[in-house]
Amino acid sequence: MPYVENRIVHDADSHTMELPNWLDEYAEKSVQIAFRERFNGNKGLAQTYFENIDATHRSQAYKDKNEESLMIRKNYEALGSFDKNDRSEALDLLGVKSQLVFPTSPNVWLESLEHGDDFEMLYKVASATNRAQIDFCSNDKRLLPVTYIPLADIEKSIEIAKSAIKEGSKALLIPWACPKFHSTSHIGFDPIWALAQEAEVPILFHVGTADFVLPKSHAVNGLPKVKDFHGGEENFRSISYMAISSGPMQALSLLILDGILDRFPNLMFGVIELGSVWVPGFMKQLDSAFEAFGRHEERLQNLKLKPSEYITRQVRVTPYPTEPTGWVIKEAGSDIFMFSSDYPHVEGGRNPLARFEKSIESIAEAEKEKFFRSGFYRLAGTKKLENQIKAGMSAEEIKSTWKKDIESYMIIRNKYMLYN
Repeated sequence: MPYVENRIVHDADSHTMELPNWLDEYAEKSVQIAFRERFNGNKGLAQTYFENIDATHRSQAYKDKNEESLMIRKNYEALGSFDKNDRSEALDLLGVKSQLVFPTSPNVWLESLEHGDDFEMLYKVASATNRAQIDFCSNDKRLLPVTYIPLADIEKSIEIAKSAIKEGSKALLIPWACPKFHSTSHIGFDPIWALAQEAEVPILFHVGTADFVLPKSHAVNGLPKVKDFHGGEENFRSISYMAISSGPMQALSLLILDGILDRFPNLMFGVIELGSVWVPGFMKQLDSAFEAFGRHEERLQNLKLKPSEYITRQVRVTPYPTEPTGWVIKEAGSDIFMFSSDYPHVEGGRNPLARFEKSIESIAEAEKEKFFRSGFYRLAGTKKLENQIKAGMSAEEIKSTWKKDIESYMIIRNKYMLYN
């Protein structure tokens, strides 16, 4: 019996959990070595843990509990967290119709590189990560690969976006913090927005290292060090959570007020795992800025809509299960918000569906349908898959229609398996 029943649900946030050899087939030696070194002492896990985890997943004792432990096992322990063949079984048991799939470990690394000085390594890591992500999702069209597009170097960013879309990316992840030397809304990025709009591929922001938003001195308060969400040191804490919305607010302000959403009216943006309680006030603040500065700023005079209307039209946001999602929807509108599980991360919890159902129980059924299904479809759905679902096709019937496309992918796959 699947986790999701009696409702069509799309999942706007899920992840791979990368093993130390994750990039070996896709990256040159220097990147392979650097990536493996990042796992030394990773979350206190010994190297033997990574060496044995695959055998654990292959054991009959593990398989026998796949269904009952689906939402209990987290991170590397979760079904399909690093094996693409197992991920299809996980989707069947989850019962979601499609799932955006983000990297985990490379996200943090790429974010650090984005604000460092080694841009050559940044683009090498991004290219290898993108190839790995696309390959992981290649067996199952319900898995929608998310690829990372650095913004540090404008010309290189355009080229990597072209490659990602050509190779099969279904969403482009960009940093929510401004690059070092130019704005997120720099006119030089217009070719990326045009490519994404034409390909019907959304631009996404995703939570990363929240402490990039805060000054390093924020934790120097003379008190004992606060443990993080996991009880360790590498994740975010309450103060980080309070600051986390400043990143997407800054990025969206630049993109909206500098006219990107106006010039590319069919380009969708997703704000993933960055919370939602800030959205209603942010929409009001944008409109206040528009009213206050509109007489003096030509860029605002050129906008065809109020800033908040661009959010309603082109921005989709995933609330945290712990937030008052029903209140947020009532305040900001039901078009904006989407369900996400964060599978297989521990932050998603054991029953995000029930938490969201409880939070939105007082809103109309049509608004619930937007939250669980059509909001995602507007962001990242495909017409073919949507029509198959509406026609009542089973998961197996839908899978059978992918055979020709998967065979074609396997032929072109060799072009970017550069280091096999």
